[in-house]
Amino acid sequence: MAVTGDETESAATGDVSAYQLRNPSSCLPQDVVMAGVHGPQQPTEDASRRRELRLMKNREAAKACRQRKREYMNYLETRISILEKENMTLKAKMQYQNVHSI
Repeated sequence: MAVTGDETESAATGDVSAYQLRNPSSCLPQDVVMAGVHGPQQPTEDASRRRELRLMKNREAAKACRQRKREYMNYLETRISILEKENMTLKAKMQYQNVHSI
């Protein structure tokens, strides 16, 4: 069943009688048309199980992502430390060469 009527007028006035019921104009069988109208209102046990599984996988993926981020940050901090030491060594070497080249 479908609803017709002047929606703007009935919405403004709140008049429900402006709507009229009519037969669907589709060529689908009645049980197919009504299946969409009277579908299940609550998630089935299977759907809730799939949701829980999806949430659990998402938590595990987020945990692994955070772990990879921590490992990468540790790698970068170590790399910074090594490069800072190398930079200080090179600066000292340049200063030594500048002093002794005069």
